[in-house]
Amino acid sequence: MATTTVDTVVHGGTVAFSSSAYEASIAIKGERIVAVGPHDMMPDADNYIDASGKYVLPGAIDCHVHLRPTPGDDWTVGTRAAALAGLTTIIPFGEYNAKDEESLPDAINRWKGEASSEALVDYAFHYILSNTPYIIDSVAEAITMGVASFKMFMTYDHRVSDSFIAKVMEIVGANGGIVQLHAENGDVIEHLMDKAIAEGRTKPTDFPATCPPWAEAEAINRGILMGAMTDCPMYIVHLTTQLGLERIKEAQRQGQRVWTETCPQYLLLDETAMERLGPFAKIGPPLRPADGANQNALWDGTENGYISTIGSDHSPAPTEMKEQGWDNIFRAPNGDPIPFGAPSIETIVPLMYSEGVAKRNLPIWWMSRLLAENPARIFGLYPRKGVIQPGSDADLLIIDPDAEVTIQAKNHQSTTGFTPYEDWKLSGKPWMTLLRGKVLLNDGKLEQQPGSGEFIAAGKPIPPIAGKVR
Repeated sequence: MATTTVDTVVHGGTVAFSSSAYEASIAIKGERIVAVGPHDMMPDADNYIDASGKYVLPGAIDCHVHLRPTPGDDWTVGTRAAALAGLTTIIPFGEYNAKDEESLPDAINRWKGEASSEALVDYAFHYILSNTPYIIDSVAEAITMGVASFKMFMTYDHRVSDSFIAKVMEIVGANGGIVQLHAENGDVIEHLMDKAIAEGRTKPTDFPATCPPWAEAEAINRGILMGAMTDCPMYIVHLTTQLGLERIKEAQRQGQRVWTETCPQYLLLDETAMERLGPFAKIGPPLRPADGANQNALWDGTENGYISTIGSDHSPAPTEMKEQGWDNIFRAPNGDPIPFGAPSIETIVPLMYSEGVAKRNLPIWWMSRLLAENPARIFGLYPRKGVIQPGSDADLLIIDPDAEVTIQAKNHQSTTGFTPYEDWKLSGKPWMTLLRGKVLLNDGKLEQQPGSGEFIAAGKPIPPIAGKVR
């Protein structure tokens, strides 16, 4: 009888599934997991990885990433940053060239070509739809190409009308995709920003008041009603408020396919950061009040299953563009808007382990749900991604809980040159990652080359794992 041999066995670690964690070994052959179980039942392997004293999670997915060739982080910089931070898959937002009436299929092929030689991690795509009516005609074809997630802004420069959202929802819902909404009331925010500028209230600390919490909740309500009308699955990006969460919970109780994410910055920072960081803390939606009500509600939402994922909203802008906002948080001297966003892709995994698991004693499978399985489920990558089980890609994140590190921008890859978490002390760090069976990150060093990442076509969204984690 022939003896079965596999390529790699990872052993000795505590494996975190979606609802439990226990010591187990993982056998890998080629790019896939072939067995999970007791070590003495594993086949012989050419290579053994000893994960004793460490946690072994499914490969982490950052489902909210903005990559830009200039200014910002391109595929080379962005995916190198992701790989060094412990991620194995990212889902960035693509944009089409509306000026030339580029179709979504053409834009998707262009992006795939740009990423194929540069990406260090695997990737899928979302696409941002602006208020350009012609683009609706190619949405259905984009879904057949494996791009099934489309984001629309209800505020700011990319704002679209409710009628545009409803039209897109009808097509996306009928073709097995999902709509994402940046939910804030754009008319109200525009009015409050114009009023603040006219009255000379333009310091960084004046910014949060122009985007009040209720403006998020009101827009979420409109989005939910349109989603119900069109029977379209929907996803609220970067949730920041208790008010918005309550409306989402109500929709979920009624059985509507409404899911949401939050981000580390909304869990860990508040509007007092505007005093310290000024324009470097200008993000959209803004950081919320320091009374803790919103932050506590968001933490509870992740623990109790109402918030399904955590995304970084990595949105890099160069220091020289940001720093012009110290005197006027809305406009630079030449009239250009002060950009939103902050670099976050390099801190999402270590922050969520340190602040969620180590500090708040959330179970390690909390991370497996919110940073792996649920993003994979919602965005059509499951069961290939997001889970440790036979047949799935051998994407693993191994965390060393005993490591202690300090966040410093000088150690980051991002071209932005800053981080809102400067000198933040962390417990634990990503020690090793495997991408489709090959070691990617090994104790701070990368073992793969640009181009090792692959495009992953998305299928239909399926409901995330919900319920309490403890």
